[in-house]
Amino acid sequence: MSSASDVITTERDGHVFLIGLNRPAKRNAFNLAMLSGIAAAYTEYEDDPELRCALVFAHGDHFTAGLDLAEVGPAVASGAALFPEGAIDPVDLEGLAHDNRRRRTKPIVYAVKGWCLTVGMELMMAADIRVAATGTRMAQIEVKRGIMPFGGATLRLPQLVGWGNAMRYLLTGDELSAEEAYRIGLVQEVTSPEELLPRAQEIAARVAAQAPLAVQASLRSARDAVERGMPAAVGTLLDETVALMSTEDATEGMRSFVERRDAVFRGK
Repeated sequence: MSSASDVITTERDGHVFLIGLNRPAKRNAFNLAMLSGIAAAYTEYEDDPELRCALVFAHGDHFTAGLDLAEVGPAVASGAALFPEGAIDPVDLEGLAHDNRRRRTKPIVYAVKGWCLTVGMELMMAADIRVAATGTRMAQIEVKRGIMPFGGATLRLPQLVGWGNAMRYLLTGDELSAEEAYRIGLVQEVTSPEELLPRAQEIAARVAAQAPLAVQASLRSARDAVERGMPAAVGTLLDETVALMSTEDATEGMRSFVERRDAVFRGK
């Protein structure tokens, strides 16, 4: 059995944290080690104040062929937890269901290519910015196997692309292309396969160059509006703004504007 360190790679590139799916011989199908490993990588990213944006990508030709059901299926059927207790849940369901569970607070970019099935789509839907290569083939094929998506697709796809578009693919299990995913708003950019990783890294670096406390507050506010409703988000908006105004980064941002230079943010 593979270990988490074998099947998930991590690398620091300045303030960007690269997380790689590394089981290419199996089309990056998620076994238990991969599930544990990606949760550990998310947790490492969340816990390091020097890391400001993460990028999830795949080694090999495919993002993922989905779950390795021969190994993961019995665990799911038994009700076993797929992610370690205390770790960040990469599909972000535990934090939604339980107020006492940790949630990711920092942004994540996804770069997908080749096959991106089931849990691959659910992982990217739980992220913030998604880039797809031409030729990407996405699908939630659970209904073709007599089961249903259980990693968040039924919750997030209608929210991201609208009811009709979501049902079109959730209820048929049909594939959608990168171009169709872009048309309905599931991904934000489509690139050539060669440009996928450089472009995604460029976006992640752009996010990481901004004031990290302001980025996290913006992410938190947007998430509140989606999950708790507009009134709840409005209720915290002014407090968040006032708190940011007193930070060193806000002072640096104002000063850099007056001095006509790029700001250097420290997350303070």
